[in-house]
Amino acid sequence: MKSAYELAMERLQKQSPATKLTEPKKAEIAEIDQRYKAKRAERELFLNGEIAKAEAGGDGEALDQLRRQLAMDLRRIDEECEEKKEKVRSR
Repeated sequence: MKSAYELAMERLQKQSPATKLTEPKKAEIAEIDQRYKAKRAERELFLNGEIAKAEAGGDGEALDQLRRQLAMDLRRIDEECEEKKEKVRSR
């Protein structure tokens, strides 16, 4: 007798079967991950430096703006990375 979980997983598999990634696609996705990891680190280093300058200067408004910019930039980089990886997966 199958559990409800097993039955649900079978139904899900029938609706949208899992696709296996080929080795070239895995390599391309790994390359995308590395590239965007580097972009993210570069942006963090730059903006954290600017944040440190704003903290040292006591500029609270600039500090808040830089923190928001950092969060927004990191989110954008992560979204771009996922979009590119999804394109590779869907080919």
